[in-house]
Amino acid sequence: MPYGHQYIDESDVAAVAAALRGEWLTTGPTVAAFEAEIAAIAGTDDAVVVTSGTAALHVAYAAAGVTSGDQVIVPALTFAATASTASLLGAEIVFADVEEDTGNIDPESVAALATERTAVISAVDYAGHPADIDVLLPIARAAGALVLEDAAHSIGSTLRERPVGSLADLTTFSFFPTKNMTTAEGGAVVSNSEALITASRGFRGHGLVRDRAEQRYPNEGPWHQEIHKLGLNYRLPDVLCALGVNQIRRLAEFKASRTAVFERYQDGLGDLDGLTLPTKRSDVDPMWHLFPVRVHDGRRREVFERLREEGILVQVNYMPVYWHPYYEDLGYRRGLCPVAERYYSEEISLPMYAHLDASDQDRVIEALRSILA
Repeated sequence: MPYGHQYIDESDVAAVAAALRGEWLTTGPTVAAFEAEIAAIAGTDDAVVVTSGTAALHVAYAAAGVTSGDQVIVPALTFAATASTASLLGAEIVFADVEEDTGNIDPESVAALATERTAVISAVDYAGHPADIDVLLPIARAAGALVLEDAAHSIGSTLRERPVGSLADLTTFSFFPTKNMTTAEGGAVVSNSEALITASRGFRGHGLVRDRAEQRYPNEGPWHQEIHKLGLNYRLPDVLCALGVNQIRRLAEFKASRTAVFERYQDGLGDLDGLTLPTKRSDVDPMWHLFPVRVHDGRRREVFERLREEGILVQVNYMPVYWHPYYEDLGYRRGLCPVAERYYSEEISLPMYAHLDASDQDRVIEALRSILA
């Protein structure tokens, strides 16, 4: 029993097969159709689809103009890509601590760290619970920075009845198989800023300029295209976008199923000593990607190993990013973000996916109860 799994049915297979039989395998009309579907879910004017959630972060940071000498604030409790894609652009990473209850970036920590060098404040919607972007935006504005919402876990979530995607200056999604919907590999950048969307689309396509009105040498010939700023090939093909279109149209179904899984865990584990369950604040409606529990009394490794021995393939999300040797070699040291480090030392992600069978979930609950009894 994995901790996360895609939910593919015959309608997904048919959508991909139709794309394979069509005229366009990539850079065709299904890309635009998928971007329109994402923008509608996110509450934005446009979206730019890319090859992965990591690519989405790289594109978003590039579109924000992140460069050498800039600082980017990220939460310590996240997958490394939230930081590494900014590092690749030359930014100095500043790690903020997280909130005890949600695992999301702590606005008080951000406020203490923001300076005139801060270019972007990145908030991760840990487990699917939206970060409080409304609190982060004024902190960013005071520093002259943008807010990026890393919503790899949270497409379909809302904060104060507004969809994730419409809250921050830039938002990125991931469509990896364990996420809330999938394109096998894929991601997206959304924004209500036309300038940021244009910059994102340019970086996704090598930075090529095809509009003659914007070219430096427009009379070179009808074939001519130019690069003014470097970009990369992060294009998501029509074949995968066809899967995405079909998946995103089932997002409400996926959300209802994941909510039912969340509530069953809450009912089955809520009275268990030695365990803290995830928090849901009253002003959010999460699309749950993870069900992170915190095991007390130094028993996390024991519980992890015993669950795996029973075929329950739990995971840990995540080791503080600055514990990775790459960042350690840059001078970051353990103890920097104590709440994130404590969270990591206790956290286990239980199986959470849309088609998790109730009997399998009961098996997880019974196994945990037996171990912690």
